Amino acid sequence: MDLLVKGSAERRTLVQVPDNALEYVGFSAHKLKDGDELPVNGQDREVCIVLLAGKATIKANHPQKGAFAWEHIGDRQSVFEDKSPYAAYLPPATEALVIAHGDVEIAVCLAPGNPEETLPPRLIEPATMKRSTRGKDANTRYVCDILPDTAEAHSLLVVEVITPSGHSSSYPPHKHDTDDLPAQSFLEESYYHRLNPPQGFAFQRVYTDDRSIDQAMTVENNDVVLVPKGYHPVSVPWGYTSYYLNVMAGPKRVWKFHNDPAHEWLLQG
Repeated sequence: MDLLVKGSAERRTLVQVPDNALEYVGFSAHKLKDGDELPVNGQDREVCIVLLAGKATIKANHPQKGAFAWEHIGDRQSVFEDKSPYAAYLPPATEALVIAHGDVEIAVCLAPGNPEETLPPRLIEPATMKRSTRGKDANTRYVCDILPDTAEAHSLLVVEVITPSGHSSSYPPHKHDTDDLPAQSFLEESYYHRLNPPQGFAFQRVYTDDRSIDQAMTVENNDVVLVPKGYHPVSVPWGYTSYYLNVMAGPKRVWKFHNDPAHEWLLQG
């Protein structure tokens, strides 16, 4: 299985993960011009719409919750701006329409919903998102929790990360591919990559202990890397800044990871 899904800035749909590429996680990213409309229907899946850049209106309808709308939301012009995004949580069976006001970039994150429990749709405002710094030295990166495991959802987790020039992230290598709580949880993951300047590139490796998966990839602007299991570090060359949007989902909505023992010494001292 090729874990790299190539994107393109020339298309309205910047990148889309093929259906059934992963069992739990679905993802696509889109760019819209002023007045463009993007229908979003997760069907039996819950959806998190992340307004990556620009301003938009989301109009939606749910068979139990009725019609609702969030108008003219959005407060940053680039994923590299030092601001948290606006996002919206939509429960399964919601039919939504995103309407662009100017140039807009949208991410659509999907994961299985629970048909026995309908959570309310909600706007996730930037002020509610936890921002933090992880790592030290050339392992420092900046994290924004958009939909963490402390927030209400069935299986979906969404987070964005800025990795400075010459730094590594998702590092030391860690994994979350074993349903063995409280030691480790099973969560699939996707990485939607952006680079600044956009002609840049980064490197990501996905590998398992037995090397049944071991792929090292050069990722470019708008590419997605799939992580069905295994460790998944990212390294960014000097001169470029990395942004990625992570989508995670699995049978239990808990993020509990396990470091690669061969590299855990990096955390000492």
